[in-house]
Parts: sequence; C-alpha cells; structure tokens
Amino acid sequence: MERDNQKKVAIVTGGGSGIGLAIASKFVANHIHTVIVGRDEEKLKAATNQLGECCYAIPCDVSNLSSIPGLVDSIVSRFGQIDILVNNAGINMKKDFTEVTDEEFQQVITTNLCSVFSLSREVVKQMLKQGNGSIINISSMAAQYGLPKVIAYSASKTAIDGMTRAMAVELSPKGIRVNAIAPGFIETDMTAKALNADPERKQKVFGRTPMGYMGETADIGEAALFLSSDAAKYITGVVLPVDGGNSIGF
Repeated sequence: MERDNQKKVAIVTGGGSGIGLAIASKFVANHIHTVIVGRDEEKLKAATNQLGECCYAIPCDVSNLSSIPGLVDSIVSRFGQIDILVNNAGINMKKDFTEVTDEEFQQVITTNLCSVFSLSREVVKQMLKQGNGSIINISSMAAQYGLPKVIAYSASKTAIDGMTRAMAVELSPKGIRVNAIAPGFIETDMTAKALNADPERKQKVFGRTPMGYMGETADIGEAALFLSSDAAKYITGVVLPVDGGNSIGF
C-alpha cells in the first residue's frame, strides 16, 4: 500500500475518554485519521459516534503485551502508515506504600510503562520505513515532584520521562521525533472524584497552581496537536508541562 503524504494517521491509546478522547477530538478536527485504542468497547463506540468519520476504534488491552504486534500490523495493513502515536493509556492506584503488593506494583508498571515501550517499538518499525513520525508520551506531575500513595504510578511516569529522552536521542536522527506532555491537574471525572473527597488535597492543588484553576482536557489536546505537527518540527526530547504553572508553583 502506497503511503499517502496528504493523509496523516494517528494512534491514541486510552482514546475512549478523558485526556485521550480530547486528543483524538483535536486530531479529528484537524483531519487526521485517528485510531483510538482501549479496553472498554462501549466507551470506544460512544467516542467514534461523537467524533465522526475520521475516527476508528480498535478494542485492545495494551497491558496484554503479546497482542501489540498484531494490533500494529492490522493498523498498517488497513491505513498504510502511522504518522503519530500518542501513548496515553494508563492506570493509577492510590494505596499506602507498605500496602502495595508486588502484583499491584507490576500491574501498574506493565500498563503504564511496558506497554508504552512495546507499542512504540512496533510503531517505530513502521515509522523507520517511512522515514518520519512523531511519538508523544503522556507523563504526569508525579514525575515532576513527589506525590504520596501513588508509588507505582510515580515510578512508571518518571520512567516515561527518561524513556522519552532516550528514544528522542536514538530516533530523531532517523526522522522520528519523541516528546512527552506532563498534564497538571485537569478537570476529568477521575480528578473530580479524587479532589472533592479530599478538601485538603484540593486546597493544596489550587494553592500551588499560579493560574489558580484546573486545566481542561482540551488544553492537553492542543499541546498534542502542536507537538505532532510541523510547527514543532525542531522540537524533540522535551517533557512539556501543561499545568497552569503547578510544577513551578510555591
């Protein structure tokens, strides 16, 4: 299948809701053919109905690493190319340090880190044939400073930052840019649930965010669209905080 240079094809993992859906929405609005990948078929179906004809859903649990090569093969055979990969899928678990089991720690690491490596490796094989591509990893404030009770998540996201830089140095000479976005506190169902139940934590969030309010998922979508576009053609290896100043707040 010939590569169509007019057409761009993106993969967004965890694209059925929250930040992933917002990124997919921005891509589709800019005529990028966007494949959303996730575990929840109902969410994926709702997302494709919402986003329209440039959006395609493929149900897949990326923590099942053995399924990843087949997933990438099916996307390449259907679309002929992969121009953008957004590694957004992730899980979190709030628990006291001493209560976290080896299995629980490993589960978070597998989903948030190992799947990012495996999927990126398979997609890069295709991008190398094309001679270009853009990969965006989703990091977190948990990699910028210490957060209590999320040890596995913190470990996984800090590793994502290191992997982003290592990938950028190795792959950028071959035409593949690799960057990360570190969202601050963004209004999603998940954060609302967490912060409304914990007024002290909520106060802390706003107290150290210079802009004084939470971000929207669309803010992350805009950043992803920029980093994946030709406007960012000389940007690689950065971890871009989109956080209202939270990571530098006092």
